[in-house]
Formats: sequence, C-alpha cells, structure tokens
Amino acid sequence: MNKARAGNYFEDFAQGQVFQHGTPKTLGDGDRTLYTALYGSRFAHHQSDEFARMIGYPRTPIDDLLVFHMIFGKTVNDISLNAIANLGYADCRFATPVYSGDTLSARSEVIGIKENSDGKSGTVYVRSKGMNQKGDIVLDFVRWVMVRKRNEKIAAQQEEVPQLREAVEAEALGRSCPAINVSSWDWSAGGSTARFSDYEIGERIDHIDGATVEEAEHMMAARLYHNNARVHFNAWQESKGRFGRRIVYGGHVMSLARALSFNGLANAFHLAAINGGRHVAPLFAGSTVFAWSEIRDKALLAGRADVGALRVLTRATRDMPAGGFPLERAKEGAPGVILEFDYWALIPV
Repeated sequence: MNKARAGNYFEDFAQGQVFQHGTPKTLGDGDRTLYTALYGSRFAHHQSDEFARMIGYPRTPIDDLLVFHMIFGKTVNDISLNAIANLGYADCRFATPVYSGDTLSARSEVIGIKENSDGKSGTVYVRSKGMNQKGDIVLDFVRWVMVRKRNEKIAAQQEEVPQLREAVEAEALGRSCPAINVSSWDWSAGGSTARFSDYEIGERIDHIDGATVEEAEHMMAARLYHNNARVHFNAWQESKGRFGRRIVYGGHVMSLARALSFNGLANAFHLAAINGGRHVAPLFAGSTVFAWSEIRDKALLAGRADVGALRVLTRATRDMPAGGFPLERAKEGAPGVILEFDYWALIPV
C-alpha cells in the first residue's frame, strides 16, 4: 500500500463523485491578524470589536474572503493538487457568519467534466460547501479548474458542462449578516461617509493604490489556507512547466483587489455573494496589482431597511495603474487585466 498520495489527475474524476476533505481548521485571532498583514484590509467591522458590536455583530467576524480561502484550501488536496490553473467561480453564497473559535470543514461534489482539445488536460467543475462545527453551512460555491492528465491516452467519460447562474439573485442576499444598527454606524471610523444612495449604476471607481506581490507573501498565504497546489510552491517542477515559474494563487489577487477597494468602497462592509470570478491572466511575484470597480447593479433587500446591496465588478490589473479603467487582458510579459471579480456587497442605506 502506497501511503503517500500524488493527488487526483483529470481522468480520476467522475460525474457525481463526492469528496469529504481532510484537516478541519479552527480559525483564531492569529489567523485574522496574519490575513491583515498579508493584504492590509481595513474594513472596520473586521478590525474592531467595538465597531462590530456597535453596528449589531456580537464581535468581530472573520473576513469573508478569509473564510472563502479556508474552504477553498480544504478542497485543493483532492481537487486541484495537480492543477494547471484555477479558472473561475460562480454562485458563491455566504450563509452564516464565522467568528474566532469556529472550526471549518468542507466537502465537494463533481458537477461537470470537460476534456481540453489538446488531450493533455481537462476542466473539472465542483460545488463545494463549507461547514462550521455545528454543521451549519457557512459557504456554498462552484469553481472550475484545469487539471493535468496522468495518462494522455485515457479519454474523459460522461463529459458534461453545468449550467450556472449569471448572478446570485438579490432575494438570496443578507442571510449571513445580522440586523445592522445604522444609527450607530460611525462614519469616521468606517473610513467614508458614502452609503447606498451615494452610488450610481454604471459608476466607475479607481482605487488608486497598488500592491507589489512578494514571493514569500503569496506562499505564506497559500500555506495559511492549507492550499498545497504545486504550481504555487514547486519552483523546480514549474521551471519545466507552462510558464517556467510558480504562479500566484488566484485568491491572493482577489484579496488584494478587495483590500485595495476600501479606497472608494469603505462602507461596502460585507461580501454577501460572489456572482463570478475569472482569472483571465496569471500573476507572478514581483508584479504590482492595481484595481478599479464598476457598480453594475443596486438592490434593496426584502424585509430589511438597514442595508442594501451593490453589485460590484472589480478588475485587478498587473503592472498597470487603473486610472484609465483598463479592460485589456494582460498578455505574457505585458501589463493588463488579470482578474474580473463580480460580487454583491452590503452597505448601509
């Protein structure tokens, strides 16, 4: 019996296959602090117990994207250890707040398989769910990933590409957010006076600041999430691969873009859902990430007079300031857009 595992390759996946992922993780204040050190996120209710309690939380919740990355990381050993690249996300719903001391675990089901035309790899679609120690679902999302084949002669069976929603419906938002006491919202502490009514559909916001990615930082982040995908760590292997070097975990770009978005969206405090995410080009250490956002839609939530939802499309760029709101995809060796991140964020009305 071989006790060490090489991970699953494309031909190992089958439609309907279910994985109960290993290594539950209890999140603590140290995880929150390290996450802030890696990205510099400044959203007030994730930083201050006093602010969180003042607006209606029992204490500071764990950052939404830290929860996402922890659940994502649980799935890597079974789903994407042999990935070439993580391609995208859809239908992601935050269902229950997570606090320091909660223990998270994850399970995934294969919902689609499609072999690539070169016969060397294929795309695997999975729906993953994250649970806390009580069995409550905290996160539910779909992602698709390009996975290497072990044996290029073995063709995929039961090919199927799932039909995915273009966006999470507004009626499903807000379940992971308690009632917010807007009259107690400290706008100075929050970092901005802009609220729901101050944003217009079609408005574009340059978040101005940039963040250069260091090799040690993106590897440390992936380790925090238990994401052991070889493309992020194994320089010897990747020197012979597609890009000739390690790539940065795509979620690292998501968190950088979200942190940068504070400058312009400071009171968009909670990610209620992720409609979609596309890693349109890779990022490598040494590059600088900028971001800009477009308000795609607005929605008042049924039965709630405290918060509304902004549908935000944030684009992250590589080595290109976002003042001109660039749309061109980054090419090899050239700057441009590397991430399109479409999400609903809650904001006081």
